[in-house]
Amino acid sequence: MKPRATAPVPRMSAEDRRELVLDAATGAFALGGYHGTSTDAVARQAGVSQPYVVRIFGTKLELFLEVFERSMERIGRAFTDVLTAQPFDADSDDDWGRLGLAYTDLMADRDLLMVMMHGFAAGGIDEIAERSRACMGAVVATLRDAGGSEERIRDFVAQGMLMNVLLSMRAPEHVDEAGPGAAVAPFTACAFGDALPFVTGTATA
Repeated sequence: MKPRATAPVPRMSAEDRRELVLDAATGAFALGGYHGTSTDAVARQAGVSQPYVVRIFGTKLELFLEVFERSMERIGRAFTDVLTAQPFDADSDDDWGRLGLAYTDLMADRDLLMVMMHGFAAGGIDEIAERSRACMGAVVATLRDAGGSEERIRDFVAQGMLMNVLLSMRAPEHVDEAGPGAAVAPFTACAFGDALPFVTGTATA
């Protein structure tokens, strides 16, 4: 009896392999930050060799910069999607609320959130600080092009940064718990407002 022929396993394209490593690097950097993550750790998470990671991206710094920029670009795309979906009135609280909800949806991806926060925190490295300014500048430019005033953009971004900090410390997840951190609960509830059930996963349909 002849052995049954098996279908060949399709080979991944170079672009697919690159995306695989970037996804793994996002998870690794989200957990360990820039300083606490090695290219070897990224390789293990991606299931490839460390020399392969280096061959694609060069140094750890170059890999982190690409992961960070890739995460920030997701924010820009989310805002652009909102702005192009329907007319945007820069004087409308409801329209700014649509942008805020798009950002809240992204923050459900904790890896994206933490990569962004680690990038800002690693500003002591010139290249990371420069990339952070460029990426934030691109987001601000999108909001400015939509008609936002500097004051409105400042308040919107400041609200987002506050949410980032509270999410990083997992404050929304513990808003109903007693203990040493309970004093921050009312502040957290105020900061997130109607979006709190969405970030805690308690929203009902």
